[in-house]
Amino acid sequence: MENVAVKKNKRIKHRVSSSTGDRLFVICNYSFMIFLMIITLYPFLNVLAVSLNSAQDSIKGGIYLLPREWTIANYSYIFREATIFHATLISVLRTVIGTVVTVFCSAMLAFTLSRQEYVLRKFITVAFIMTMYFNGGLIPNYLLMRDMGLVGSFWVYILPGIIGVFNLIIIRSFIENLPESILESGKMDGAGDYRTFFSIILPLTVPVLATVALFSGVYQWNSWFDVFLYNSSDSNLSTLQYELQKILQNSNTTTGTSSMDGMIQGASGAQQNMVTPMAVRATMTIVASVPIIMVYPFLQKYFVKGMMVGGVKG
Repeated sequence: MENVAVKKNKRIKHRVSSSTGDRLFVICNYSFMIFLMIITLYPFLNVLAVSLNSAQDSIKGGIYLLPREWTIANYSYIFREATIFHATLISVLRTVIGTVVTVFCSAMLAFTLSRQEYVLRKFITVAFIMTMYFNGGLIPNYLLMRDMGLVGSFWVYILPGIIGVFNLIIIRSFIENLPESILESGKMDGAGDYRTFFSIILPLTVPVLATVALFSGVYQWNSWFDVFLYNSSDSNLSTLQYELQKILQNSNTTTGTSSMDGMIQGASGAQQNMVTPMAVRATMTIVASVPIIMVYPFLQKYFVKGMMVGGVKG
């Protein structure tokens, strides 16, 4: 009886110590995650607070998480430009079309280069990788776009980036890690290359395609330099990022400083508001980043699914 009691006491002590250790781990884990969340969100929340704060008051500093003097004058200054809404439409079209075309073409080429029976796979792979290290330069690229008739065209945003080498490598690596038995079973059922690609490869590669779509979408949404190079003279093809860049440049040129003496007059109804380059930068950051942030939750489930698929062996 004594041995049974001793063993029972040991089990109880072990449970108590285990539960104490588990609680300590949970506390440390939650504390670390909260700290990580704070240092991750603080810069964005600080920029949001500056964009919603009076520009005159922001110059004094001391804006952290909440505005001291609430105002939408900074946003009124940005959106009073007549070309902003049309430029937003062009940016949305560019992002959607460019992302879909890039992801689809990169996936199709990645599937081709992942096939062992394709004799030119190594040569083409090396040729694509070489483009990551060597570039003709700005002037040859412009001359190429001009000779192809893409200067002054919407398709200059889409066609030059139709194949992303980095995206191609990611998708190809994912396809090569898929079980070969799945593809062999498709061939045994009489599926050709196109049927295999559309019915087997695309459904299985949705997680990596979602990741590549996010990369491509962010690139297309944030691009403005190609607009400056090829379509700066055509306001109908201007994008949101380029228009915001022009607003920031005009504000810096007008003031030359962010001091109290060098502020921009912005009309909002009958009231005169003042904005500064610092307020313009903060407002531009929010306007440019919010659409991409809104898209991310819809793609997050595919990231989780991809991690679960990657964790299954055999």
